[in-house]
Amino acid sequence: CKFFAHNHKSRRNTATMANRSYALALLCALTLVLVSAAAASPPPPSTNNTVIGIDLGTTYSCVGVYKNGAVEIIANDQGNRITPSYIAFSDGERLVGDAAKHQASINPTNTVYDAKRLIGRRFSDQSVQQDMKLWPFKVAPTKAGDKPLIEVQTGGETREFAAEEVSAMILSKMKDTAETFLGHSVKKAVVTVPAYFNDAQKQATKDAGKIAGLDVVRILNEPTAAAIAYGLGRKSGEGEKNTLVFDLGGGTFDVSLLTIDSGVFEVLSTSGDTHLGGQDFDNRIIQHMLKVSARPQHGGRPSAFRYSCTVSQPAREAAAPQVFARKNGVDASKDSRAVQKLRREAERAKRALSTQKEVRLEIEGLFNGIDFAETLTRARFEELCADLFKKTLTPV
Repeated sequence: CKFFAHNHKSRRNTATMANRSYALALLCALTLVLVSAAAASPPPPSTNNTVIGIDLGTTYSCVGVYKNGAVEIIANDQGNRITPSYIAFSDGERLVGDAAKHQASINPTNTVYDAKRLIGRRFSDQSVQQDMKLWPFKVAPTKAGDKPLIEVQTGGETREFAAEEVSAMILSKMKDTAETFLGHSVKKAVVTVPAYFNDAQKQATKDAGKIAGLDVVRILNEPTAAAIAYGLGRKSGEGEKNTLVFDLGGGTFDVSLLTIDSGVFEVLSTSGDTHLGGQDFDNRIIQHMLKVSARPQHGGRPSAFRYSCTVSQPAREAAAPQVFARKNGVDASKDSRAVQKLRREAERAKRALSTQKEVRLEIEGLFNGIDFAETLTRARFEELCADLFKKTLTPV
């Protein structure tokens, strides 16, 4: 979600809002317009001075280049202009992007995502500990420190990767996509980061670029990138104006107050939460559905489920996992494949509720051969995420 509020010296106030249909997806493409344009004026197509722009997102990433007087957002090998920020290891093979995400439900423990929520952080950070409860892959600290390492099984052995290395794999994918499009190698890039990233997180992002074979010539704050992408500094004669950028991405949240005058952008203040985004809204749906799925429909049949309002919410939340474990011998929240299937449906449902009042979630064989079917209304979704919505207003 991107929101801009302007305050001109003439005291004329205007506001515009643009909604994304792909969590961070559409925003990624728009943001890249700035990233590439800010890198330089149109450079000649040379392996030495071509600078690509990369929006390294929590959920999706994309790459663009300034060519022939315009910015081109480059499609990947699947024909998509955005690429899921997913890495998977299967039978000694490494998958990146769409291929990795598509097989997540059948290979959950070796499918890695949310690297942006780990990069530059410590294993002991509260946010890392909270995320680990929902990640299907294993995260452990280094033997000699507090740096988180992601553990996967590949080629018959256990491998450990730092968040920088995982991010480097995504950046490398973006680099390859650009090189295929341009027909020559690329060595330089501008990369966007949340405005509220600390120095450690920014440096870790630069390190990821270096691992990917890229010289990160500039780290650009995402709200500033978005402001230029939406053309807020292109109109002449408007005079100085203040702009509030409200940037709720896939995994991070920024609010920045900018002053724009004749194409010059100055950041007056910034705030936000590097651990708040679309993924958190997805997780609320997942947690809710896991509790719903723990309660068989009337009559005790476990083959289908129906949400019941006859039990108080606190009682249902406390008893649900035990009810399902007792009746079916498994707690769905501990089944990584089931959680990944729910994650896929949760993301789809969230998008649908932007334009629909209710959506049907259906998963065949969610766990132990049990099918899952449940209706989620927009009102219920807003109730589940009420505190998250309020949390976005605090920095404002």
